[in-house]
Amino acid sequence: MHSAGKAPAEISDAVRGAVGDAVRAPSVHNTQPWRFGVRGTRISVRADVDRRLGVADPAGREMLISCGAALYNLRLSLREHGYEPAVRLLPDPDRPHLLADVEMEDAEGTVEPAVHREYAQIGRRHSHRGGFRSDPGPEGLPGALRRAAEMEGARLVQAVDPHVRGALAALTDAAEHVQRRTPAYATEIARWAPPPTTARRDGVQPAGYPNRTPRTEPHFPPRDFARGEGWGVESAGGGGEAQAGIVLLIVTPEDDPEAWLHAGQALERVLLLAAEHGLAAAYHTQALQVPELRSFIQAHFCGNAHPQMLLRLGVPEGEELASVRRPVEEVLIEEI
Repeated sequence: MHSAGKAPAEISDAVRGAVGDAVRAPSVHNTQPWRFGVRGTRISVRADVDRRLGVADPAGREMLISCGAALYNLRLSLREHGYEPAVRLLPDPDRPHLLADVEMEDAEGTVEPAVHREYAQIGRRHSHRGGFRSDPGPEGLPGALRRAAEMEGARLVQAVDPHVRGALAALTDAAEHVQRRTPAYATEIARWAPPPTTARRDGVQPAGYPNRTPRTEPHFPPRDFARGEGWGVESAGGGGEAQAGIVLLIVTPEDDPEAWLHAGQALERVLLLAAEHGLAAAYHTQALQVPELRSFIQAHFCGNAHPQMLLRLGVPEGEELASVRRPVEEVLIEEI
């Protein structure tokens, strides 16, 4: 049932709120590669292809994963505000950048407490570019995270074996070396890692990463967003070795735009559940951006499913670092 009984102002407020929550999703290099169109009670999610990483992500796979994460927040926000989102993924084959149409339908009954709890995590969820404390979180959390991913059409593979963890760390390190010596990658990183004087509301800014990242065992190297300039926030706490945390791969049975959108929705659902228990995520997509290494990970660690995201979860060391988002007005278009 459509929201015909709701006042236009109420619907408009819900739309703006939902888009405001959607843009708080994580995105590769904080590119925020999305746009939203609204017409009545329908919200359309589109890829902003000008923000795709042409070197690291030529097929737009990570762009669509990012948009899928935003779509999940949109769905959750609508539920929080008393609507049931009816989603059609990739509704028009002739418009490949139209990723989803979301129709706002009236929900039956009151909002469930589980929705309130999950929705509250949108503001708490944040990325982390460092090590983690030794606290692994609740004992049953990995199983709950797996179930969350499966509800969105993806699967979590946890690297429990130390040799698997070591191999994934080594492959990440190899990819980081390959990318640092490739001028086109370096230029692209520079585009999305502005200096401290920037007024931009996108990209990975110096307030969003530490100037010294502790080593973990095994060591998953971070991106070199500072590019040797010494930018970043002064590292809190003592030195020494930090924990790598829970190492996870998000995988899908297929490897096409629909699968990438499912992976993004699964990612955000997993991240919100983790945030509820005080955990943050560090992302390591370097090896998945090198085709030969991604194929190797698929063959050896994913049971031939397609790896879409490699991340670590844990309780962050130090304070939460800042991130920026573009205002709703930049990404929301009223359609006629």
